[in-house]
Amino acid sequence: GLFAGFYDATFPVFQHPVLVASTDGVGTKLKIAFQTGVHNTIGHCLVNHCTNDILTTGAKPIFFLDYLGTGELEVNVAEQIISGFVDGCLENDCALIGGETAEMPSLYQKGEYDVSGTIIGIVEKDKIITGANIQAGDILIGLPSNGLHTNGYSLARKVLFSKYAVDNYIPELECTLGEELLKIHKSYLKIITPLLEANLISGISHITGGGIIGNTNRIIPKGNRIKIDWESWQIPPIFKLIQSTGKIDDNEMREVFNLGIGIIMVVSKNNSTTVLEMLKNEYPVIIGEIVKE
Repeated sequence: GLFAGFYDATFPVFQHPVLVASTDGVGTKLKIAFQTGVHNTIGHCLVNHCTNDILTTGAKPIFFLDYLGTGELEVNVAEQIISGFVDGCLENDCALIGGETAEMPSLYQKGEYDVSGTIIGIVEKDKIITGANIQAGDILIGLPSNGLHTNGYSLARKVLFSKYAVDNYIPELECTLGEELLKIHKSYLKIITPLLEANLISGISHITGGGIIGNTNRIIPKGNRIKIDWESWQIPPIFKLIQSTGKIDDNEMREVFNLGIGIIMVVSKNNSTTVLEMLKNEYPVIIGEIVKE
C-alpha cells in the first residue's frame, strides 16, 4: 500500500467545518486480553473510547488510524485486534484509513503488545460544545456504562487477581471474570446525536480516568461546581466486587472508576424533561446538578 491514508475532505452540508482530533489507548485492559487469549474486543473498545472523547465537543467521527506495537507479530492475534478496529469503525460510521504495525523484539514480552488510535471527527463551528453555557441550576444526566470501559484496570487487576482467576465464574456477574473485564467500552454516539441536533445539551463529560468528579470538572465554568447524588443510581456488581475484595474506600472508588456511569450530559432544567424522554430506552438517570461555588 501507499505511505499515507486519504480522506476526501468535501463536506457540502457544513457551512464552517471544524476538525476534531483525539488519541488514546486502552491501558492495562490489554493484560486481560493477554491472560484470556481474547483479542477481538480491544480494538473495538479503543474506537468507541476515542469516539466518545470527540463526542464531548459535539463532533462525529470521520476516520480512524490505529497503531499496533509488538515484539513478534502473531498473525492470528493481529487479525483479531484489527477485526475489533473494523467493528468499532462500522458501529460509529467511521473510516479505518490506515495505521502502523511495529515489531520491536527487544521492547515487548513474548505474547504482549500495545495499541493506540487516533480519531478525526468533524463539527459545525457554531455547534461546538465547550461547556461555556453551563450555569448553576443545570441538571446532570448520566447514561449507564458497560462495566469498567477502559479505565481503572491496574487497581482492578491488583485487587481481583489476588483472590480470583481470570476464568473463574462469578455468580453476581453472571459470567467469568475475564468476560466481565473484556466487555466493550460503550459508544454513546448514536444515542446522543439526536440531542445534539436538537441543541439540548450544554456540556458532555466522558467518564474515564479520574471518575465522575475529575472528568466533569473539566467542562464546568469557573464559579460553579458539580453536586453529585451518589445514591441516585445502582452501582453495578463489578464495582461492588472490587470494593469489597480490596477494602477500598468510597473516595478512591469514585476517583478511579466510572461506577456505572459512562457519560454525563449537562442540560438546562427547562430541557431536562425532553432529554429524559428522548433517552427513555437508555436508562438515563439524574445524578446531580450544577451549583454556585
